[in-house]
Amino acid sequence: MYLYFPKLKPKDECGVYGVFNHENAAQLTALGLHALQHRGQDSAGIVTSDKKKFFAHRGMGQVSDVFSNKEILNKLSGNISVGHNRYGTTGESALKNVQPLFSEINIGGIAIAHNGNLTNTNHLKEKLISDGAIFQSTSDTEVILHLISTCKGNLIDRLIYALESIRGAFSLILLTNDSLIGVRDPFGIRPLVLGKLGESYVFSSESCGLDIIGAELIRDIEPGEIVIIRNNKLESVKPFKKTCLRPCLFEYIYFSRPDSILEGRNVYNVRKKIGYQLASENKEDNKLIDIVIPIPDSGNASALGYAEKIKRPFELGIIRNHYTGRTFIEDSNTVRNLAVRLKHNPNTSSFIDKNIALIDDSVVRGTTSIKIVEMLRNCGVNKIHMRIASPPVKFPCFYGIDTPTKEELLASKYSIDQIRNYIGVDSLKFVSLDGVYKALGFKNGRNNQTPLFTDHYFSGDYPVRLIDQDAGVLPSQLSLLIEPTK
Repeated sequence: MYLYFPKLKPKDECGVYGVFNHENAAQLTALGLHALQHRGQDSAGIVTSDKKKFFAHRGMGQVSDVFSNKEILNKLSGNISVGHNRYGTTGESALKNVQPLFSEINIGGIAIAHNGNLTNTNHLKEKLISDGAIFQSTSDTEVILHLISTCKGNLIDRLIYALESIRGAFSLILLTNDSLIGVRDPFGIRPLVLGKLGESYVFSSESCGLDIIGAELIRDIEPGEIVIIRNNKLESVKPFKKTCLRPCLFEYIYFSRPDSILEGRNVYNVRKKIGYQLASENKEDNKLIDIVIPIPDSGNASALGYAEKIKRPFELGIIRNHYTGRTFIEDSNTVRNLAVRLKHNPNTSSFIDKNIALIDDSVVRGTTSIKIVEMLRNCGVNKIHMRIASPPVKFPCFYGIDTPTKEELLASKYSIDQIRNYIGVDSLKFVSLDGVYKALGFKNGRNNQTPLFTDHYFSGDYPVRLIDQDAGVLPSQLSLLIEPTK
């Protein structure tokens, strides 16, 4: 019998955070989640332990909405905590999916927070349900809890069993009554760092989550590593024989906060160097451009690097409203075309009668670009030369970054010249994939034999087999890219 489960759309960019051995663990976790708010605005939650009992609070909305007063946080007792920000799957924004998920199993309670996306969820769910499992959510994270509960042995044995069963991208933080555990997938696709605050340890999706509480960045969790914190001691377990660090390239291009440090690289500096590289690949731009304008905020750093290279002024020609929240107004047919002004408004004094370079981090569907270009045309711009600080996005992501299907991706259907006509700009250029690698410090660009990052959006090279996406193919027929120790 085959059970059908709707495919989980890859729209699960999330932030995870955990604190061990601090009297204000919940409060620090709430601050950390604030710093990671850009990774998910749909819901938030915190689970704590005082070594005897577990305490939890979860809700829909941003951190400031869910933890709106001191009383809520004060009820989260204990000196161990785990927190989560979620940007939920389309159609699945419901309280039942708000993390951290919690379950009581025969070896005690366990809470789990997950950033990423599993690529064999449907196959695992079918098997678990046929064996009697009952799912309370539609989140792929619950699969991990069921795998842990169905295995024998201590928690680490069970966790290793679960990790050997799942495929995809995952950074996990797990909380028990007396321990905190951080896990990163064998390719290190999703980020996770370890920090220290006095005698306390902290896990965070990004280093900016450490900065907000004054914690010191110790290191990135290694690909395929399990870090167990118990009795204020760290233990590292690496259950996979072969691992290969291939962090997500889009974390550097767009998703991470610019002040974060990933694998030793400052994200802001990388983005600025991408802009410099973008200009280097378009040497005639200094003859075409009067001023350089970013689409804020993700285009800012690249625009600065680009402007420095072509020696043209950088101007904030578009002002972003940071208080818009979700653009609910787009549901109204009569005002849908005005929705772009909820977030972006032109600073017209900057560019009337000017030839501008409009810098953005990427073009995916192109809908926002069309609206912004039309808005600038109406304000008196002479020519718009659009420059993109990433290669064309041709392939969807199944590892936890929000991208549409291949059919919706402009670059998978159209040539660059066709995209230029569609958006309505005078010229359109993308930075090369080699250029992005050079900005990351690799002089020879991308090595096609051994890619250094997960760059499938541009190359189609998926490091983890997409089992749920291989229709009609059984898991047993698929070659596994990771070899477990057992």
